[in-house]
Amino acid sequence: MTHVPFLTGCMLCCSTILSAQSSPQLIVDTNRQVSEVSPTLYGLMTEEINYSYDGGLYGEMVRNRTFRGSWQGHEFWTVVMHGNSKAETGAGDDGPSTALPKSMKLTISRASARNEAGVGNFGYWGMAVQPASKYTGSFYAKAEGIGAAHVRLIADSTGDVWSHVIVPITNGTWQRYSYTLKTHAKTGAESPTAANHLEITFERPGTISLQLVSLFPPTFNNRPNGNRIDLMKMMDAMKPHFLRLPGGNYLEGDTIKERFNWKETIGPLVDRPTHRSPWNYQSTDGLGLLEFLEWCEDLKIEPVLAVYAGYSLKGEHVVDKELEPYVQDALDEIEYVTGDVNTKWGAVRAKDGHPEPFPLHYIEIGNEDEFDKSKSYDARFAQIAKAVRANYPQYKLIATTPVKIGNPDVIDDHYYKLPEEFFDMVHKYDSVDRKGPKIFVGEWATRTGSPTPDFGAALGDAAWMTGMERNSDLIVMASYAPLFTNVNPGGMQWSTDLIGYDAARSYGSPSYWAQVLFASHLGDHTVQTVAEGMNPRFFWSATVSTADKVLHLKLVNASEGVEALVVDVIGAMSGTAMMNSLHAATRWSTNSIEHPDAIKPVMSKISIAAKGWKHTVPGNTIEVIDIPLE
Repeated sequence: MTHVPFLTGCMLCCSTILSAQSSPQLIVDTNRQVSEVSPTLYGLMTEEINYSYDGGLYGEMVRNRTFRGSWQGHEFWTVVMHGNSKAETGAGDDGPSTALPKSMKLTISRASARNEAGVGNFGYWGMAVQPASKYTGSFYAKAEGIGAAHVRLIADSTGDVWSHVIVPITNGTWQRYSYTLKTHAKTGAESPTAANHLEITFERPGTISLQLVSLFPPTFNNRPNGNRIDLMKMMDAMKPHFLRLPGGNYLEGDTIKERFNWKETIGPLVDRPTHRSPWNYQSTDGLGLLEFLEWCEDLKIEPVLAVYAGYSLKGEHVVDKELEPYVQDALDEIEYVTGDVNTKWGAVRAKDGHPEPFPLHYIEIGNEDEFDKSKSYDARFAQIAKAVRANYPQYKLIATTPVKIGNPDVIDDHYYKLPEEFFDMVHKYDSVDRKGPKIFVGEWATRTGSPTPDFGAALGDAAWMTGMERNSDLIVMASYAPLFTNVNPGGMQWSTDLIGYDAARSYGSPSYWAQVLFASHLGDHTVQTVAEGMNPRFFWSATVSTADKVLHLKLVNASEGVEALVVDVIGAMSGTAMMNSLHAATRWSTNSIEHPDAIKPVMSKISIAAKGWKHTVPGNTIEVIDIPLE
């Protein structure tokens, strides 16, 4: 399909009609197809930032479950001494695996029934507890004389016990213990809250070393070691087609040692050593490579697999022969994702619980390598691309910046802009040469508002998305970033994030709802539009779903004033259309954890005419109108 630049190619009669109008005029000719719309245009990008995984999507409720030490001891853990009991904690000199060779040692010198001693954990700014729910937990322990463990979920403010279970402990070597906590039904005075904590206590003197203490709420699709239900549902509502994994800077790490070393994130949790993320906190790696892939499976989307390319954020890089182990590591990773059970790494994946290979079409080599001051990315990309193509010629390869060698299929462009900057960039790709690589806008966001975007950002996002849709014959994929933030103090490292949450609640920003509207009304091809007299902050996109015979007309009025349009829709049926409207009184309006629904789409039926339809778009408004076609 030949690409027709925006606002050109109209018949002479259209120009004559437009010049005769005093009101802003928009003509949409649904009989004139302009370009294909990429079916994979909208997707997801995440990384371990803002406590997106640990303390966010990943369901684990216990914080510092592997007892990493600090000058304060074991952070987020406290000694619990009820009555006249007495105990102290220290560093254990061994652990249950080579990956976790240390532990926390609890020494109880005095304890009895009703005078128990032990440890408590406060979670990630609390632990969300729902009534009439089941929580599954486990821990590794090596004990002497300690007797049974009492495990409780307890309300912080009242001391009420949500649930209590007794776990018998045997003396001797390291063992794994599991437990289930079932919370009682709501009585009327209680409400779901994050102000709860976990206690593990004992009635006898003795010693016990603990490691990998875990507690999970109900998870999406009931997956063990799974994800939060509310956040998965919010992503599902975005109608994504892919997940770029495992993230941007999180892939590289600050140093080579701190990269996302996928082989250390698979298999039993006890064999995962954890690693420091580039945003200055420790990743549990509970959400490892297989969990990323199952995340895709649960949402019925495909992975866009990013492989480490020999460069880390603080400048460490490897080239030539030194890069070969990392090249092989990338090939092994692709085999883990796509290989059948007769391959080496496919067999490992099957052993990990997933015999079936995962679908894959795109592989990204590295992340933001334009920041590599050594200028080695061209050679590194070419070296990795050659090896991947030799083994997997069926996959499309994404370069993170333009390169002179290696012939990438796609280039990954990133944009973090203010609303006015995105308004000015709406036509950036209109005249780009279609003979070169395709484009993946792998990270983008309008950055106003904190911790999540305000409505001004949503207007910038929507304007930018009209440009991406119009050019989606070139832009094959796009993903907003960052996707998540924990809104508690200390939970955010980067402001303006799509979805906010704490331990118990979550909400979508105005930008989130703009994403939902655009992705839910995508269409399969663009059609010709011609306009005259629009204010400079008015933007639009027109796509058609062929099978449904529906025009998706997206209108963005990013000014404060009303835009009174006269619209002709050639090929439309006069009558009723469905409109979703997202509106705010000012650009500063937003949603928050306390007021999650201040700005949400409103659906209504409107009357339209195929010719001379007078339609008024209020200021600060995003509209998506589905118009039936003949």
